[in-house]
Amino acid sequence: MVPRYSRPDMTAIWEPEARFRIWFEIEAHATEALADLGVVPASAAKALWDWWATNPSIDVAAIDAIEAVTKHDVIAFLTWVAEQVGDEARFMHQGMTSSDVLDTCLAVQLSRAADILIADLDALLDAIKRRAMEHKYTATIGRSHGIHAEPTTFGLKLAQAYAEFIRNRERLIAARADIATCAISGAVGTFANINPAVEEHVAAKLGLTVEPISTQVIPRDRHAMFFATLGVIASSIERLATEVRHLQRTEVLEAEEYFSPGQKGSSAMPHKRNPVLTENLTGLARMVRGYAMPAMENVALWHERDISHSSVERYIGPDATITLDFALGRLTGVIDKLLIYPERMQKNLDRMGGLVHSQRVLLALTQAGVSREDSYRLVQRNAMKVWESDGALSLAKLLKDDAEVTAALTPDHIDRLFNLDYHTAQVDTIFARVFGE
Repeated sequence: MVPRYSRPDMTAIWEPEARFRIWFEIEAHATEALADLGVVPASAAKALWDWWATNPSIDVAAIDAIEAVTKHDVIAFLTWVAEQVGDEARFMHQGMTSSDVLDTCLAVQLSRAADILIADLDALLDAIKRRAMEHKYTATIGRSHGIHAEPTTFGLKLAQAYAEFIRNRERLIAARADIATCAISGAVGTFANINPAVEEHVAAKLGLTVEPISTQVIPRDRHAMFFATLGVIASSIERLATEVRHLQRTEVLEAEEYFSPGQKGSSAMPHKRNPVLTENLTGLARMVRGYAMPAMENVALWHERDISHSSVERYIGPDATITLDFALGRLTGVIDKLLIYPERMQKNLDRMGGLVHSQRVLLALTQAGVSREDSYRLVQRNAMKVWESDGALSLAKLLKDDAEVTAALTPDHIDRLFNLDYHTAQVDTIFARVFGE
């Protein structure tokens, strides 16, 4: 976790004190259920909850000091709680194993992290939708392979991003549901020393579902899917960030990041306005994707349990969620304040002498009875002249001067083929599909 790329709400989930508070709730709810079953006295659960009602501070340093001796974090925690609660604390952890606490706690933390990330996505979606509606009909050049292709609108570019992040939201909701399971099944997951009703009680109290079958640990395919989903979201962040970076290039300059008063772009060159936020997002996306692979490697544990996954998750749980939370917030800010230049978009559309309308001419020739091969040849030979002139020549004029072309198409017909509105005729249809309006 790097403070530079962290926000407090997400960071708070992973603080040691927050983790120990979840551990206590798991233990206390389990003791409560055991008391209902008559396994432990009701006074044991009451003692735990009475102490908790005093809103005690968690002495992280004291627990760490005990762990330095015991070399076991859960035992250290239980020892410290017993020191606070007294004799009744001996009934804690009856029939449970450490993974019951650790895995259920991680499920709570990842669920809470997912809730923040879903809210982040909602904020991003709102920003993208607002800017898409603002530029629904703002004509711009579409590019394939980085080369001018055909006209589109800037609103359509953003609508595509909106649809992609809607899919990401749905994936994250599914991943949250998949990860939010509780395992209180004891050693090797057989419930030999603890009733399954305890697991059901703890799950209900913590907003989780019961793990259908655990092997002392919750199966790590769930975690692998969760972190893979975060990686996909990060890739979508990078895709939109990369689009902004390309559009901000001096030769393009159709959009750029907001440049605040007093901001400096370069220590050497006072004129610079660099896409630093989206470049930063590209790097953060690489990090989040990087956490997905070790999560997948965690799936193959030995037999009913080993702890090779534990050290990995101590890194990737906080780092992946904190980094993605920051990245989503940063991207929302970029889109919200993005400077958009319709005049430059139109200038770029016009700079190649009408080449962007070549397909319309090709299709018109075929409809006029010219073979597709000959149609392509006729349009291409004129288009290449425009290309080689760097847009100084006009494709429409060259076509009207080409006898083979005018044998099939009148000059007026050719002029009608260079109409920009033709390319935006279905914008309403696409927006209705994406936004449901």
